[in-house]
Amino acid sequence: MSTAQQTEPAASPPPVPGPAPAAGRTAGRPLALRLLARPEVGVFLGAVAVLVFFLIAAPSLRQGDSMATVLYQCSTIGLMALPVALLMIGGEFDLSSGVAVITSALTASMLSYQLTVNVWTGVLVSLVLSLAIGAFNGWMVVRTGLPSFLVTLGTFLILQGVNLAVTKLVTGNVATDDISDMDGFAQAKAVFASSVDIGGVQVKITVFYWLVFAALATWVLLRTKYGNWIFAAGGSKESARAVGVRVDFTKITLFMLVSFGAWFVGMHNLFAFNTVQSGEGVGQELIYIAAAVIGGCLLTGGSGSAIGPVFGAFMFGMVNQGIVFAGWNPDWFKAFLGVMLLGAVLINLWVQRTATRR
Repeated sequence: MSTAQQTEPAASPPPVPGPAPAAGRTAGRPLALRLLARPEVGVFLGAVAVLVFFLIAAPSLRQGDSMATVLYQCSTIGLMALPVALLMIGGEFDLSSGVAVITSALTASMLSYQLTVNVWTGVLVSLVLSLAIGAFNGWMVVRTGLPSFLVTLGTFLILQGVNLAVTKLVTGNVATDDISDMDGFAQAKAVFASSVDIGGVQVKITVFYWLVFAALATWVLLRTKYGNWIFAAGGSKESARAVGVRVDFTKITLFMLVSFGAWFVGMHNLFAFNTVQSGEGVGQELIYIAAAVIGGCLLTGGSGSAIGPVFGAFMFGMVNQGIVFAGWNPDWFKAFLGVMLLGAVLINLWVQRTATRR
């Protein structure tokens, strides 16, 4: 009998169980660490700390009217920070959002006044123009492949120049005419710039719009297919396309959503103050982006939430008004802004490393 016939292969030992998967190790971390890894929790704790600090430093903030003023300031930032945050989750930026607010208000005001039509006509035309600007930004980004930073920087400069030049040409001044006595003004003011009495405290309606829009944005992100598309388009657009995500549609509609927010805030400004200064809005886009970043939206896209920017906007409004109520030099606001932004970037970096740690 041959050797080959006498020798049988040895049985292979059973495989040794491998290490537990990464998800198991992540789940095994302390609950506190896992909670802190959520950017919303970090910015919430930061917002609470800022609130407590200014309640101590500025006792007048404890009054209802003062807190209503703070919330109003927060809402005007938060209404724009929400769509800007969704766009950032989708992997893009919009540097024209600040001046786009003024463009929408100028359009509605001058069209209504110069043509002596009902102000709602100006409001609707302004909405169409705003959405067209957003669609143009999105179309340019997806068609050319240029960074949205460059595309919207160009739009920013165009709108800034047009706002000032057209206003001077039409009105002969740098501000629009007062439209408070025109048809439809009272109804539009009730929609965009009224106040609600709560226990004797007048709370601006923008506060309620802000919270409702935040809840709606959270539902869209977490419960809809479109929300999944936003995260996928911001994470890896090529991989997203491979699994059927309509990346171009998603990005264009996100730019249009930012333009809708600019229109809404612009209408509030117009009907709250009856007139619009054509040179305003410059620099506001950085505040909107910073509020989104502080709220946990990564600069690289694909990560973030809608609730985080709510707390980010609250921190901005609290610091802005808290410095005034505390009687400090308001020039320090920019310093606080820089510190908060730098701290948020560092926290986001830590969150990203914690999420990917094996």
